[in-house]
Amino acid sequence: MGRRVTLAEGAGGKETWEAIHSLIVSKVREDLRKVGEGFGIDVMDDGAVIPVGGKYLIIASDSFTVKPIRFPGGDIGSLAAHGVINDVVMMGGDPFAFMDTVIVEEGMDYDELSDILNSLVKALESDEVALIGGDFKVMPKGSVDKIVISGVGLGYAERPIIDNELRPGDKVIVTAPIAEHGATILASQIGLIEKVEGLRSDTKSLKSSVLPVIRKYGTWIHAARDPTRGGLAATLSEWASQTKLMIKVWRGDIPIRREVADFLDAMGVDPLSLACEGVAVLAVRPDVADEVVSELRKMGETQATIVGEVTQPPTPVLSGRVVAVTEVGGMTLIEPKSVNLPRIC
Repeated sequence: MGRRVTLAEGAGGKETWEAIHSLIVSKVREDLRKVGEGFGIDVMDDGAVIPVGGKYLIIASDSFTVKPIRFPGGDIGSLAAHGVINDVVMMGGDPFAFMDTVIVEEGMDYDELSDILNSLVKALESDEVALIGGDFKVMPKGSVDKIVISGVGLGYAERPIIDNELRPGDKVIVTAPIAEHGATILASQIGLIEKVEGLRSDTKSLKSSVLPVIRKYGTWIHAARDPTRGGLAATLSEWASQTKLMIKVWRGDIPIRREVADFLDAMGVDPLSLACEGVAVLAVRPDVADEVVSELRKMGETQATIVGEVTQPPTPVLSGRVVAVTEVGGMTLIEPKSVNLPRIC
């Protein structure tokens, strides 16, 4: 019997990227990994970039299998809309259209399905994003657990942000407290959501609060990502690995709510490895970093904070690595861990 796929391949960490490269990227001819002078799986960002008429068309796709399908702060419908919209925004795009694929289990309650799709549509409407098409299928009972939603988002950008432009000296900014969504889904899956106060998913669109800042400071923003599966650790580790630079973060400066930190500490889970669904991570030129933070706060991201910086690795062993300075001044390596938490988004 040959190798089997494990849950780790879908957790958003190192195993996910290794699987994508071996199963997909390595099989595609280099000249077919992008369109024209755009970007595609040659850079492995959150979406693709296609030059069109002097602008750039941003295309992002994602799929959502979260369990439970309803959770404090949202549901699979709003999560699908926000997740795809945010992927477009993080590449510098202004989302204008969305297509969905909805796969439903035979026997799902019709009213529950209607409520989920109402949630998706309302989330799109709030950002003035058009729902222009999609697909709907029903699987026999037991073939899928209630519902799976996939989405494709389209947006235009004057200047796309590609995450391979990181430079020494860049400051790393986190816009909001981390691990909110991951902690909420973890508590829900293990039956503790009613017993742990203060847990609520952070799922939201970043179009109104972060996109205006990206547009204003676009040439000084060298990377942008929403840290979903794999969390902040996976995002920073990917950036460092791609550029062979080192990223240093000050762990005590990373925003996290006390309720979330206490719950995850009790569970033995590192918050840096858990998904966020309403957070942006930006790598910004150092001379404008404070200004960017101030602008983000004006736009409603009141806890936007500089949490780290990009540096040349002092030794070859730290090339492509993320290092955390702890609250007591020690230093530890941050690894993109695969938390055993399937169906987190």
